[in-house]
Amino acid sequence: MNFLNFKLLLCIVLLHCVAIHSQSQLTTVSSPNAKLSVSLTITDGKPSYSVSYKGKQFLQPSPLGLKTNAGDFSSGLELKDKVNQKIIDETYELANIKQSKVHYVANEAIFSFVKDNKAAIDVIFRVSNNDVAFKYKVYPQKETLSAVVKEEVSGFLFPEGTTSFLSAQSKPMVGYARTMPSYEIPYVVDAQLGKNGNGDGYTFPCLFKLNEGGWILVSETGVDSHYCASRLIGHDKGLYTIGFPMEGENNGNGTSSPGIALPGETPWRTITVGETLAPIVETTVPFDLVKPRYEASQNYKYTKGSWSWIIGMDGSTVYEEQLRYIDFSAAMGYETVLVDALWDTQIGRDKIAALSKYGATKGVGLYLWYNSNGYWNDAPQSPRGIMDNTIARRKEMAWMKSIGIKGIKVDFFGGDKQETMKLYEDILYDANDYGIMVIFHGTTLPRGWERMYPNYASSEAVLASENLYFGQRSCDLEAFSATLHTFIRNTVGSMDFGGSALNKFYNAKNTPNKGSKRMTSDVYALATAVLFQSGVQHFALAPNNLTDAPQWAIDFMKEVPTIWDEVRFIDGYPGKYAILARRHGAKWYVAGINAQKETLKLKVKLPMIAAGSALKQYLDDAQLNGKVISTKLKKSQEIELIIPTNGATLIVN
Repeated sequence: MNFLNFKLLLCIVLLHCVAIHSQSQLTTVSSPNAKLSVSLTITDGKPSYSVSYKGKQFLQPSPLGLKTNAGDFSSGLELKDKVNQKIIDETYELANIKQSKVHYVANEAIFSFVKDNKAAIDVIFRVSNNDVAFKYKVYPQKETLSAVVKEEVSGFLFPEGTTSFLSAQSKPMVGYARTMPSYEIPYVVDAQLGKNGNGDGYTFPCLFKLNEGGWILVSETGVDSHYCASRLIGHDKGLYTIGFPMEGENNGNGTSSPGIALPGETPWRTITVGETLAPIVETTVPFDLVKPRYEASQNYKYTKGSWSWIIGMDGSTVYEEQLRYIDFSAAMGYETVLVDALWDTQIGRDKIAALSKYGATKGVGLYLWYNSNGYWNDAPQSPRGIMDNTIARRKEMAWMKSIGIKGIKVDFFGGDKQETMKLYEDILYDANDYGIMVIFHGTTLPRGWERMYPNYASSEAVLASENLYFGQRSCDLEAFSATLHTFIRNTVGSMDFGGSALNKFYNAKNTPNKGSKRMTSDVYALATAVLFQSGVQHFALAPNNLTDAPQWAIDFMKEVPTIWDEVRFIDGYPGKYAILARRHGAKWYVAGINAQKETLKLKVKLPMIAAGSALKQYLDDAQLNGKVISTKLKKSQEIELIIPTNGATLIVN
């Protein structure tokens, strides 16, 4: 070979090496136990990532990046050689989530990108043993110190054959009094990929099942006034991407594109994976990734309570009926009563003060309902025109504090735009100044809010108990829906369902053939008090239940906790059946429900309960008649469960 040929060959080799480097650059970050890994790839200036668990790919190469009015940070990017890495090892305590004491360990990697030789964005990944989370940090661009995010190209590409369990995003300004979206669209289960809901994507959280085994839950956390809430947009071939709110939300007012000051960060996108549903049921990632936004003004209490509206509707919001419910809560050992809509006109402020004073003598405080209001809904229920205005809101909260009100329930929000996230935050922050806890209804999904806002109590964001009153169809599907909430909605945040009814019929006198009929058993009602997690619970019980419900049912509803120290997945499948265990102190509660047409018969292990332990078991027969028996856990720690359709079982040690 002569010198010219050698030089030519060397140039070809060097050009080939440069081409390989420019086409693809790979970096991997793994979980502490090395079973879960994320691989970041740069191809022709476009970043993507994939997720593998125990060597099996759970997410195929999926796009990353942002498009803003300060620059397009989805292409033309170059990854810096240095990747900043550290170990996250934190402990925290939080009474109002599924696990009271959390030890969070994850590996963090910050991938920094430049564009046109200027700092552009970081992609920050955290990988714990079953959770992947990522967010973006955007840097100033010359003198530009603010940006509007026009599009987030972040995607989730699922393997072929994956099926989905998703709730479609509703169109804006539809439904009752134009109050949607409110995260209340029924789930479609075991659906094939390639759809986009009803054309507008899906609400978080989103559950997927891999064809070859394995589960993935996709959601987001850390959303506050600095960003909007998002949804998933479905595409062909198994790709889902982040979608911002629709223009029509909030009656068309406000921008759908979030604005951020630079440098600024986006919320976290979360991915929980597992070979079974256990990591999804047990994950604490929505809370692991956030920090409190402000200090609690007092030691807030998480309580049980009653409310008349679910059985008596608007007509029950009168003084005498609320007195009766205060007495009922006191008889149950509950600490609150929720006074629902129209109290300002049907009871009046002076008598609300009298009710609060009377309740205090019984150890029972009040929650008051408010319309979120503003220009984004037509809901006529009052009080209106208070919670959307800082001056009126703080004046009202000062009045509430003066008469001893414990909390508020604010309803009918207008969408997921950044300005609505600011309203949520403003209500919570102001309420904390006056020692008031907050429940949201007609609302978005809570996104880490239990830890971010210390006076946050719970959110609806689900087809809740009111629908059981409104129509028989919801009653017929009650058990089916509950098996979904256990594995989807309630895995990421407190769910204010307002259930556990013991009336046979949804009317104030429990009269047969009037209103919708409950199809589930009394044991089922008790079981869902364990299955559905929310630090504050207002149950759908009624004063008549003291005499017309089984004594064992009333006794259980008196003792069931609303805060838990631990949760364990036992068994189940979304839409079919659900069995899980929760621990309060030293006591375990194991709850199971069955939505299948056939009786469920299976044996389950209860390794968290010592062999030989005395158990109290609540059982249903084939006609859904309940009873209570005493037994002992076998040496094998195995127990046989027989659950009829629409029935349940409940085990307490």
